[in-house]
Amino acid sequence: MAEITFENFNFNKQLLTAIKEAGYTKPTPIQEKVIKVCISGHDVIGIAPTGTGKTAAFVLPMLHKLKYAQEKEPRAIILAPTRELAMQIAEQVTELAKHTGLRHAVVYGGVGPRLQIEEINKGVDILIATPGRLLDIYLKGNLILKKVNYFVIDEADKMMDMGFIGQINRILEIIPHKKQNLLFSATMPERVETLTENFMKFPDKIEVEMQATPAATITQQLYRVPNFKTKLNLLQELLKDEDGLNRIIIFCRTKLAANAIYNFLERKYRTDEVRVIHANKAQSTRINSMNDFKEGKVRILVATDVAARGIDVSQVSHVINFDLPVIYEDYVHRIGRTGRANQPGIAITFITSADEYHLTKIQKIIRMQIPELKIPKNVFIEETPFEEKQAMDMEIDLQKRKENPDFKGAFHEKKNVALKPVKKKLSAKEEKERAQTKKNKGKSFKANDKKKLK
Repeated sequence: MAEITFENFNFNKQLLTAIKEAGYTKPTPIQEKVIKVCISGHDVIGIAPTGTGKTAAFVLPMLHKLKYAQEKEPRAIILAPTRELAMQIAEQVTELAKHTGLRHAVVYGGVGPRLQIEEINKGVDILIATPGRLLDIYLKGNLILKKVNYFVIDEADKMMDMGFIGQINRILEIIPHKKQNLLFSATMPERVETLTENFMKFPDKIEVEMQATPAATITQQLYRVPNFKTKLNLLQELLKDEDGLNRIIIFCRTKLAANAIYNFLERKYRTDEVRVIHANKAQSTRINSMNDFKEGKVRILVATDVAARGIDVSQVSHVINFDLPVIYEDYVHRIGRTGRANQPGIAITFITSADEYHLTKIQKIIRMQIPELKIPKNVFIEETPFEEKQAMDMEIDLQKRKENPDFKGAFHEKKNVALKPVKKKLSAKEEKERAQTKKNKGKSFKANDKKKLK
């Protein structure tokens, strides 16, 4: 059977030129399946691991159908859960639409809306947006959505995790019912299934690889590490291989951990080799850090999950999970930052005893056991501080209680029965005698009180 190329989709010359200039040679499996259905006008649910090219899978048929700029109001809306992902999609639209004349704008929170509104007022065919900012601009009266006929929700599972369901339902109320709907996700939890039932008509479900399966180009590795300081020591040892680990993203669970890792690395390496991004960083700082990383000016990027789905860099050699995410599907999205565009990548994960529970859940989702490696001999194993050990023990107790609500745990406050006398069970006769004694005592107290009054 002849190999499928982008020419098989009968794209116009301008689009084929942009595809060639972008370096695309042949469609990925998700692109091959989705583009055909999108062009036919059907609603689509696309399920594929991150890094498999699903953005182009919905952008290319959109550009093909919109053809050229028209009027002022947007005809296509693409919703993304984070500003990083919204900007990433906008970059791809810019690249693929450059010969078409189609106009697009991207709007997201974290910055003032004035410039974004000005951009919309110039006229826009495609609007890429986070749900909250889209609603803000609409409710201010600066956005007309009556002509939307192409609607995309990207990273739907992340949308649900971030609590956007209410805003998405509100958006669905204010855009036309008659339109083509596309929804893309790396996983398909029940909440996403319910959402699709609300607005999609007989969608074609297209699934590439098993749900939540990491790309085949990613090699996964695991280290069991006793505590935070030992993690830092192991990280330092791994980073000595500058040729092998040439562009790394280090993911951690909290902003506090991200800053601690960044400060540690900044002392060990030149300041221009390391950047950190998380929700407390200014938008301009995050954009500059991301651009420097993409351009290869920065070797190490430390990030929380706010950036897990907003980094599209084809040459990331390693992803290091300094700690595991508590939203288990995010593991797939984190490691999907490497092994992109058919390039090999390595994902390394550190876990403590408190992470064993999360590891079991993640391995169940990805349907595989992550190979374990031994900590190198020259890595110093630190003693776990009392506070950290106590926090991990409490976390383990909470995990056990999740599985078994009757579990009491090491930190359950038990009554000290040894300090309380054991009540002896009295016979009926003894009970009667005790009651009579109390009665007699009461009478004697009353007699004494009378004497005092006299």
